Amino acid sequence: MAAVNTMEKKLAEYKCDTNEALCLKLVRFPEDVEDDSTTFHPEYSHQIYGDDEVAFGYKGLQIQLFYTAGNLSTLFKVKYSSKVTEVFDCVEPDDIEGKIREIVPAGFTCNSDDFSSLLEKEANFKPFGTLLHTYTVHSEEAGELTYQIHKAGVTCPGFLEYHERLQTFLMWFIETASFIDADDDHWDFFLVFEKYNKDGETLYATVGYMTVYNYYVYPDKTRPRVSQMLILPPFQGEGHGAQLLEAVHRFYCSLPKVQDITAEDPSDNYVKLRDFVLVKFCQGLQSFAADKLHLGFSADMAKEAQDKLKINKKHARRVYEILRLRATDMSDEDQARAYRLEVKKRLFGPYRKNQRELTKMRKCLRPEELVSHMDQMDTQTQHEELEKSYQVAVEDYRRIIERIATQA
Repeated sequence: MAAVNTMEKKLAEYKCDTNEALCLKLVRFPEDVEDDSTTFHPEYSHQIYGDDEVAFGYKGLQIQLFYTAGNLSTLFKVKYSSKVTEVFDCVEPDDIEGKIREIVPAGFTCNSDDFSSLLEKEANFKPFGTLLHTYTVHSEEAGELTYQIHKAGVTCPGFLEYHERLQTFLMWFIETASFIDADDDHWDFFLVFEKYNKDGETLYATVGYMTVYNYYVYPDKTRPRVSQMLILPPFQGEGHGAQLLEAVHRFYCSLPKVQDITAEDPSDNYVKLRDFVLVKFCQGLQSFAADKLHLGFSADMAKEAQDKLKINKKHARRVYEILRLRATDMSDEDQARAYRLEVKKRLFGPYRKNQRELTKMRKCLRPEELVSHMDQMDTQTQHEELEKSYQVAVEDYRRIIERIATQA
């Protein structure tokens, strides 16, 4: 038994956390390759290396995926200080390279000199598609930085190959990511680039992107649905997500055939970002004026948001709640109570549905079956969950209000 435990301990030394082992870079200058400060790591690697996000068979494992900043030409290398087969017979290490090759498209290099040659060609890279929006962000180190948002399609020369490289980042930063069939012409692609200077030339670095699928709505409309959105880690926290979503929203608002704009299985962070952007848009609408908010969510609000901004009723209702909170004196007991009841009236919807289902169940379920469902719908629990949902919503709303105030 002691010998077995000793063997297990020795083998455990050859386990590596794949989130730490994976080293990602967006390379602009040759010196970036050896500069550890430009390295970033995945948030997730379970889709490639399993739920435990562990690779077996190596010590000091480093999986390098380095991309040129613009065209995303790729260098792929695997390094390690020791391999399990050097010490133990009949123990196979994980196929680290094979798993990466499954998601990284052909055309990458494993040679550093070849990668340097690809880096020299970055001056030839230009953003794909049509320029939609230009904006600047102030940096303490670099001053005013200029960014561009472009709309691209599958017909843009070289874009499909570029997109295959770009979408590999999804696996590392979106928990349930999957690749799309980019050949389908119902897809729209929106790309963010930074303009920067290198040796007197203007170059472009990839910042992030969004994919949108255009669904048909009877009889003659379309419903753009956001599928994927990612701002690459070196650029996060700088406001690029809001700039991208605003530009995309403005683009679709300009198209008469668009019914409204939705999102596929949005994350909590995306919902908060969307709330922020839609509040910015709606606060200037007549129906959302401060003197009308205390009267409740109205048909006029839903219609104006739909007609002018392609915002559906569900999203318009959240915008109303945020703007009403901004216009409410929460230190006034009557105003605070009226606001709380208004928000909880919406939040109570799912619980009301559960009560209707329970009424139906009483007619068709045996007593022992009914008990299990009644336990799930306990009234006291519902009230507690309702209050918790309300507090979370108000906390999120306040953050949005504060963010808008800083940009006023």
